Amino acid sequence: MIFLTEVAVEATGAEVLTQVVEPVQESLNILDLAMKGGWIMVVLAILSILGIYIFIERFMTLRKAMHKNPYLLDRINDNLRDNDIKSAVNYCEKQNTPMSRILAKGVKDCKLDTVSIRQVLENNAGVEIAALEKGLPVLSTIAAVAPMLGFLGTVTGMVQAFWQMSNAGNNIDVSLLSGGIYEAMVTTVGGLIVGIIAIFAYNYLVAQVDRVQNFMEADMITFLEIVSEAKEAAGKNAPAQPSSGFKSQE
Repeated sequence: MIFLTEVAVEATGAEVLTQVVEPVQESLNILDLAMKGGWIMVVLAILSILGIYIFIERFMTLRKAMHKNPYLLDRINDNLRDNDIKSAVNYCEKQNTPMSRILAKGVKDCKLDTVSIRQVLENNAGVEIAALEKGLPVLSTIAAVAPMLGFLGTVTGMVQAFWQMSNAGNNIDVSLLSGGIYEAMVTTVGGLIVGIIAIFAYNYLVAQVDRVQNFMEADMITFLEIVSEAKEAAGKNAPAQPSSGFKSQE
């Protein structure tokens, strides 16, 4: 009987010990995890918002720039053949796209030689491309700076953890180190996430700018051909020059 009582007591004690030792699991959402990263996570959040704004704004601008009017060059061709430069310029300005603005400058100077017209087109194309690339250097900077800020948070978090260890002396507790370790790990993850997304967004926008530039170069070549053909047609239709009227003296 005593043996059974001792066994029962030991079993009860084991159950109590199991209940005491069993850890309490707490759920941790993304927001709580980010808040443990400290002030660097605030900076990363600002950079991410800025990067998202730049990407959306540039995406909409480039999407508009890639929209091609299939009748633009045909309309310019018809107007130049009729020697109606003013109508061609007005039609280009109404389109209000990077390509139409470039061609409007070319139409205004269509009386120049081909080399000069090409130079005018290339100069205005450079201005339009620079406008399309607005904000991309900032996005590139975010892609480079965000991981570095994450690593900075790692360093500061580990410094904080070791500082707490030195102050604790022989009474080192894991809970004392959790704050610094959380800051070290969370900021690294946050910086890498922001940086990776920013570099993908930057490369995508750069590829779209290159695509628009290729469209511009193709349309500029076609425009130069149109101007050349219009000049040839105008030369053929020009009236013959009258003779000087002087007779050779015998």
